[in-house]
Amino acid sequence: MEDPKNTPKLPTDSGEKAGPKVIQRWSAARKREVVLRLLRGESLDLISREIGIETYRLERWRDKALTAMDAGLKERADDDPVQAGLDAAHKRVGELSMEVELLRAKIGRLEAGTPFPRARSRR
Repeated sequence: MEDPKNTPKLPTDSGEKAGPKVIQRWSAARKREVVLRLLRGESLDLISREIGIETYRLERWRDKALTAMDAGLKERADDDPVQAGLDAAHKRVGELSMEVELLRAKIGRLEAGTPFPRARSRR
């Protein structure tokens, strides 16, 4: 049966040797602690040997953390007036683009002499 608390199995008296603790799943909090140690300048090889995780995996954790940090710092607040202005401008540009497209189609029909479909009577 799996250990639900995600704690390492300790050696028993049946002759198992006490070696490095083998942990299968790492919580986000534990990964964060390791990444913070790496960012503080601790040696990648030293941490790798200490916790029993391959260096490539630690590098991947560090890279993911830095990418997420960059993304988090780029986000704008919901009440940012600059972002609200940009959103309104994008909406207006979209409306104007549609209007221009429809007017160009209408001009093309007029120049080609193609009749417009008759409007339905409103009666």
